[in-house]
Amino acid sequence: MKILISADMEGATGVTWPADVLPGTPQWERCRPMFTSDVNAAALGFFDGGADEVLVNEAHWSMRNLLLEQLDDRVQMLTGRHKSLSMVEGIQHGDVDAVAFVGYHTGAGTEGVLAHTYLANSITGVWLNGTRASEGLLNAHVAAEYGVPVVLVTGDDLTCVDAAGYAPDARKVAVKDYVSRYAAVCRTPARTAADIRAAAREATALAGPQAPVTGGTYTVELEFDAEHLAAAATVVPGVAPSGERRVAYTSATMYEGIRTFKAVTTIVSAAVEEQYG
Repeated sequence: MKILISADMEGATGVTWPADVLPGTPQWERCRPMFTSDVNAAALGFFDGGADEVLVNEAHWSMRNLLLEQLDDRVQMLTGRHKSLSMVEGIQHGDVDAVAFVGYHTGAGTEGVLAHTYLANSITGVWLNGTRASEGLLNAHVAAEYGVPVVLVTGDDLTCVDAAGYAPDARKVAVKDYVSRYAAVCRTPARTAADIRAAAREATALAGPQAPVTGGTYTVELEFDAEHLAAAATVVPGVAPSGERRVAYTSATMYEGIRTFKAVTTIVSAAVEEQYG
């Protein structure tokens, strides 16, 4: 049994504001061990439940945040950027029995600690087939296309609520409770590690191949905080204006959909100007 852990940082234990997750800051250095603790606890729980292999895919910012030397020796870690499926890289090879979203957060334009979707500020909303979409929802649809169930989600309490919509059977662990975008009531690392490990152990029972979800089309709409960013996004083939500060595109598969999304966010991030966005 092989489990993939997609590890993001905004939803990690103790993380509440930008300096906690921006590489190179003292706060980021302080939070890296807590982030690593969450991920390691999930891996240990999956091994407790009978998993043979756990692959951790780094999914935050530079994708070089976790402390490899603090992970269990049985864990393998995929670190670094420029991966075909970004946050869920590794799910496409047909050997993954389940995926866990550790350290996840709510989507752009919603309540939640450090809420965003891919870009920290420029994107103010994302919709998938008319439903407001977090990174978790987008990645869950990619996983479903490969017949891989989402079995565990950790983050703040509102992330767990969000996950109930796209992974109702998954185990959820709230490591903190939302107060504002930059404030939360946090549990200690020892407590969250125990909670995550126990949930992952239970979640292992949910692992196993499912029928791939195919045959649909996926329309993604993005809203930006400035009109010139929407215009920049239309450089990507198939992406067209859909309203004020909005663009949309339709893909035959979520594989294509998430890769187009990655292209749009890359182009848009390059079009952001200092201070004015």
